[in-house]
Amino acid sequence: MEEKEKSLSFRDSIAPYDPLQRYLQEIRKIPLLSEEEEKELAIRYKLHGDKEAAFKLVVSNLRLVVKIALEYHRYWTSNLLDLIQEGNIGLLQALKHYDPFRGVRFTSYASFWIRAYILKFIIDNWRLVKIGTTQAQRKLFFDLKKEKEKLEQMGFEATPELVAKSLNVREEDVLMMSQRLEESEISLELAVGDDSRETLGDMIPSRIPHLDELLGKEEAKKVLLEKLEEFKKTLPEREREILEKRMLSETPLTLRELGDKYGISPERVRQIEGEIINALKRFLQKEIPDFEHYRGALEISE
Repeated sequence: MEEKEKSLSFRDSIAPYDPLQRYLQEIRKIPLLSEEEEKELAIRYKLHGDKEAAFKLVVSNLRLVVKIALEYHRYWTSNLLDLIQEGNIGLLQALKHYDPFRGVRFTSYASFWIRAYILKFIIDNWRLVKIGTTQAQRKLFFDLKKEKEKLEQMGFEATPELVAKSLNVREEDVLMMSQRLEESEISLELAVGDDSRETLGDMIPSRIPHLDELLGKEEAKKVLLEKLEEFKKTLPEREREILEKRMLSETPLTLRELGDKYGISPERVRQIEGEIINALKRFLQKEIPDFEHYRGALEISE
């Protein structure tokens, strides 16, 4: 018993000099919240911008960040604090976007953001999969698949041209990144470490869960379709017809057909398409609080 007490005393005495151990000791002192307390604080922050409520929500979930960071530590052995720091940023983003009236617990919701930020950090620093360096390449690397899925859910065919307009990048960049992502699948089969049977691909999920998985795909689709109908009513006749008869139609009219009808060039019709997509995205971002999650929790502002 005496030896055990000495051991504990020695460990406690050196902990303050180890940043990680000191941090863990400090967050262990913070009480966890019940589901009711969590919801009350989230509502106070959502409705009134209560900073004290926000602080309590964040600090009570710091242990959750550590727990998730430990799951990925074997893939990033350099410094666990790196992962914890990124996870904490994800936690703050979760608080920023969280809607307590959606019926999802904050801890569950925050887990997706925490994982996303940790994964982005690992991927960014793993040379085998760092295939882009420019801002456009980074945007495509993280957004290409999610943007295609989002456009398809909105009723569009996710062509390279449409994806490029939606992400505000060149069509050539979309085509090049699509090819690079396909080629990178070979690299993802490489082992993690010399003696590991796990591959790099094993540690990266096929995608990060988004709004449709938290609330149900059918509900999300229903909300999007309802908002799409509302959006149509805000458009002038010409833009509404371009949206309905070209962008949403199973048998779309050509650029020339629409251009001839309205006395404009095919290129102008193409430009109007891009304007409609951007206007629709702004409309949905305003109308649906969680709409940004379709772009994904891995999108990090530069």
